[in-house]
Amino acid sequence: MNNSTVNFTTPESSTTYSFGLFDIMEMYAHSISFLFGLPTNFYVLWLIITGTESGVASMFFQLNLSVCEIGICVNSLFFIFAFWFSSLKTLVYFLIGLAITGRPLFQCLMCVERYLAVVHPVTFLKYKPLRYRVICSATAWIITLGSCFSSMFLPLNTIEQTWFFSVQFILFISIQLFCLVAVLRALKQSGPGERGRERKEENNMKRRAFHLILITTVNMVIIYAPYTVTGLFTIVTKQNIRALWSICLLCFLLLGFVQPLLFLYHAEKLSCLCSSKAM
Repeated sequence: MNNSTVNFTTPESSTTYSFGLFDIMEMYAHSISFLFGLPTNFYVLWLIITGTESGVASMFFQLNLSVCEIGICVNSLFFIFAFWFSSLKTLVYFLIGLAITGRPLFQCLMCVERYLAVVHPVTFLKYKPLRYRVICSATAWIITLGSCFSSMFLPLNTIEQTWFFSVQFILFISIQLFCLVAVLRALKQSGPGERGRERKEENNMKRRAFHLILITTVNMVIIYAPYTVTGLFTIVTKQNIRALWSICLLCFLLLGFVQPLLFLYHAEKLSCLCSSKAM
């Protein structure tokens, strides 16, 4: 291990485990992800299923994203245990596909859905029934499952995984940026012959869609861009700097809370929690 190490010895087997400084940092980050991310995403899932917001149909992509996030949180627990039980590493590598492909893919679907609702409302109404969302989600899960199997055979921080990861990131971020710009243009334009109240309601809908896509896009950039840059840096310089990968992991795990907190904010659950603490 790089840097200073801390030795942990078990009395029963007298086995010494040597943890580096960055190993300990990553274990703390994964612990936070599991302890706080798991209940938060389960709460979001429960709110969607029980009919909070507009029901399961309109929040179907958010529901699938929450399931994906739960899998990522559980993988954080497996990551910690893998330090002692090496047999869990295969499962950890498999579930990495949820983080590499599942999370950005469902975030991208949410952005495309908001884009259609604002820019192409007729098309959105045509494909609004739940069955179309189920088809899109099933396709997304098949792609994610393929990514999970690929992650098992592509070791971490290698050239192959870096290119595999970078191509997906560029693709997803390009789609989100396109949706962001299109919604922004629609926000600046007002339809002819609209009444003041109707125009205001439509602008509010466009503004909410723009803010959601903007936050999701910025969140994706902060989460995945460091991994892409660090991976390309490693390929070009042939230097594998552990500190850079640890910083990438911290950004990935800690910013994973943005999406569920954004949902709770729109569901007006964060304000309830704040007011209850203030009382």
